[in-house]
Amino acid sequence: MTELEKVREFFKGDVYATLSTGAVIEEIGEKWAKCSLTLDSRHKNAANQVMGGAIFTLADFTFAVAANRPDSPITVTVSTNISFMGTVKGNKIVSETRLLKDGKRNCFYEVLVKDEMGNLVAVSSVVGAHI
Repeated sequence: MTELEKVREFFKGDVYATLSTGAVIEEIGEKWAKCSLTLDSRHKNAANQVMGGAIFTLADFTFAVAANRPDSPITVTVSTNISFMGTVKGNKIVSETRLLKDGKRNCFYEVLVKDEMGNLVAVSSVVGAHI
């Protein structure tokens, strides 16, 4: 089983992100991950735009994938700041995260969410705790 297959299997346990919203792990690397979400009516708000919560969920899930591996200690979100930069164009959003700094107890990640045309949708900074 490849590392990507192991990570996908491990994160099947994140039922909300994977089953309820449909987040998919596209690629992984050392302290790096890329995930996507194909949008449908369940991701829309009353204004028929992609709900901020759907965008946030993808960003948070992408952080979790990058910061956790099935055979390593768990890292959880301590705090997150997200800035929404623009509306989504198209039917898919893609989130990439990278480690900025890793410490003994905390880690710091930046997450970029873009639509399928490459337009920046949101930027998030995440502080994680190794537990």
